[in-house]
Amino acid sequence: MFKELDYQRTPLGVISLRCRSEPRLAGKIIYEVKLGDEFLMSSIFTYAEIQLAKIGLNLLDGQNLDIAVGGLGLGYTAAAVLEDSRVTTLEVIEVMAPVIEWHQKELVPMGKILASDSRCTLVHDDFFKLALATDRGLFRANPSRMAHAVLLDIDHSPRHWLNEGNSRFYSKSGLQSLAGKLHPGGILGLWSNDPPDLKFSQLLDSVFKSSQAHTIRFNNPYTDKNASNTVYFAISGI
Repeated sequence: MFKELDYQRTPLGVISLRCRSEPRLAGKIIYEVKLGDEFLMSSIFTYAEIQLAKIGLNLLDGQNLDIAVGGLGLGYTAAAVLEDSRVTTLEVIEVMAPVIEWHQKELVPMGKILASDSRCTLVHDDFFKLALATDRGLFRANPSRMAHAVLLDIDHSPRHWLNEGNSRFYSKSGLQSLAGKLHPGGILGLWSNDPPDLKFSQLLDSVFKSSQAHTIRFNNPYTDKNASNTVYFAISGI
């Protein structure tokens, strides 16, 4: 089975959503997103995205947490955030309107979970523009609200961007701007498809109180071998 569920033009190029059965996985239905000819994401590979939320929130103390997620994707990071009962507010910022529509129309597996939880708001906006803004925070309804955690999963890595303009964020000034939108002790979490990058960790340490990089290993069912992603966490000063 193969079905193209949506195909739309965006400022970043043509984006498409499709689902298919995978014979190598006993016919399991998987969802895939492409931007032009490039594969962006697959519902097979979600473990690291989920760990981005779980590890990040485990680093936080306290209750009534306000969380921002940059990049909606297939919704697995956001859904993992909502599993934490301490979360009061979750704002998911997504630059491509079709991706939000997929969730609102429940075309993707996490759509119903996100749409039915009153704590969750899906916002069509440019995360990087908001992160670099000097006059407001990340939450649309309350621009002065600080975040307890910001979890980012947009680019392939801090050095491999979907859009050249995103590169401004991965600089000392860009990270300082984001740090100013976090509560003391707040967390910046970031997913990467590349191995741990020592220079990027040093950059995080130059802005934040401390940082850590986790290698997240998971099985690739196509090769039956381990694969890995990296998730970084930086803790703002107290």
